[in-house]
Amino acid sequence: MNVIEQQDEWAELAVAAGPVGVTEQRVRERVAEWERRLGDPDDPENPAGFRALLAADERAEPAEGAVAVLHEGGFGAELVPVELGGRFERADVLARVLRPVFRRDVSLGFGHGITSLFAAAPVWAAGSPGQRRRLARLLLDGRPVAIAHHSLAHGNAMWQGEFRAVADGDGYLLRGRKDVVINADRAGAVVVYARTGQQGGSHSVLLVDPAEAGGALTVLPRRISTGLRGCRFAGLEFTDLPVPEDARVGPDGEGVRLALRTFQLNRTLIPAVVVAAADTVLRAAARAASGPRHRALLAGVFADLLVCDAMATAVLRALHLLPDSAHLGAAAVKYLVPDLLQEDVEELSTVLGAAGYDRAGGPGSLQKLLRDLPAASLGHVGTAACQAVLIPQLPLLARESWLRADEPPAALYAWEEPLPPLDLGGLGVAGGTDFLAATLTGAAARLRARPPAGPDGAALAELAGVLAEELSAVRERALALPADSAAALASPSWCALVERYALLAAAGAALGGWEARRGGGGFPADPAWPALALSRLARRLGLPVPPPSADCVRRVHDEVLERVAGGRSLDLYDTPPAGGGAK
Repeated sequence: MNVIEQQDEWAELAVAAGPVGVTEQRVRERVAEWERRLGDPDDPENPAGFRALLAADERAEPAEGAVAVLHEGGFGAELVPVELGGRFERADVLARVLRPVFRRDVSLGFGHGITSLFAAAPVWAAGSPGQRRRLARLLLDGRPVAIAHHSLAHGNAMWQGEFRAVADGDGYLLRGRKDVVINADRAGAVVVYARTGQQGGSHSVLLVDPAEAGGALTVLPRRISTGLRGCRFAGLEFTDLPVPEDARVGPDGEGVRLALRTFQLNRTLIPAVVVAAADTVLRAAARAASGPRHRALLAGVFADLLVCDAMATAVLRALHLLPDSAHLGAAAVKYLVPDLLQEDVEELSTVLGAAGYDRAGGPGSLQKLLRDLPAASLGHVGTAACQAVLIPQLPLLARESWLRADEPPAALYAWEEPLPPLDLGGLGVAGGTDFLAATLTGAAARLRARPPAGPDGAALAELAGVLAEELSAVRERALALPADSAAALASPSWCALVERYALLAAAGAALGGWEARRGGGGFPADPAWPALALSRLARRLGLPVPPPSADCVRRVHDEVLERVAGGRSLDLYDTPPAGGGAK
């Protein structure tokens, strides 16, 4: 079968599949199909198993066997909107579909998954029909698309270097250099953020075909990174490449605004998918631990994973339901969750010990994950970028939203319910209300009026009240701090306030998710997990709260063991990963 025939077949299959996110059953079937395709990660003969992935990492090369599995399954269709022949319909469903990949290898997920989506997002948001069709065709064919970000003054290597597009007749001359771009040496297209204005931050987005660049494009040598060693990082240098006007994505000078919109999806997807990587380590630790000595650690990390998942899922759904306000949640979740999971993985290393560095696979993924997570979250630049979004918003939120805004619609936390279409180009970049803080305030009031039965229910109601009071205290500090200059972005006081705010927002997400299931049965309705989760958030805030009861910890720990023994995922959705868990 030639390439064109293969493209057409995948496009036809994707169209025939239709909007696969319509029902929860179909979503679960879709996730299970990717788990089946990727196979048992503990199987030493599996090309997408831990042994093969770790071996590729040691060679600092992509795991080509795993890449082939993704390619043969038409994984690129997951990144293409349904109307263009793909399967991308809902942001929260996309995160769940990506988790089987990230459960095995963060490098594989970035190098052959979401990086191409991040590149394509501005085209999905503002591209012409022809640009959208062209990029859809590339992704349906399994070809990666690279993104060359605009420069940030204090960014890491991926954000350093810049391109300039100089007006030339009906188009531009593109020039400049960036030394670190994922898939620069194999991309079927490059989405370039190039400065087009004479002053200030005026940028435009250009869709460039490397195959047509000729001698005006030099692909610079590959660079090996400390983390994400399985990704191919190389450089791009353009020397007065003629770029026609119809290669520009969206209006001239709108590149930064387009980035602010589409980065909301990027920022939220990364935390949502790295939950699956932490799941792998917690699963290994639960198998390695014996007796009650590690009960509190395993239960606590599991509670953190559920909070992280609740926060990321709520914000992914907010992209659909609350497009004017999602930018706040996106910055908060990206600020908090990667660091929280990094702390948890480091804690679990005390359980795994030497097994965490076993090159045979499984627990041996720990060493690799500890290198990959900071690179995946962009380290300091990721934190600084989220602070730059949140700090200017906090005074406005303190004045107009916190303790005043209406709660979000119930659909935000009804994780299995359908959503309206996603309009990336219509996302707001400023203003809006704080739906996570509003959830915290509302839930605390309801729990005070009607606490759940039992000691854990009473503890949950008390914790929610303490955290709601802390939100009031954060509000008072935000109103008192000077916020009328750029110096606020570097102020230790404002940075500390962002930290406290993000932890409170996470508490709101956890309470919203639990309340949506309070009337049901089983573990999701048990107040033990949100009580343990909120107690850990409160301790991170330095609040004087009593420790969780032994029974609360035991119930959460028992759930970990039951899921691992039964081959079920350690996230909100409780689904079976390939390979089971009874090993």
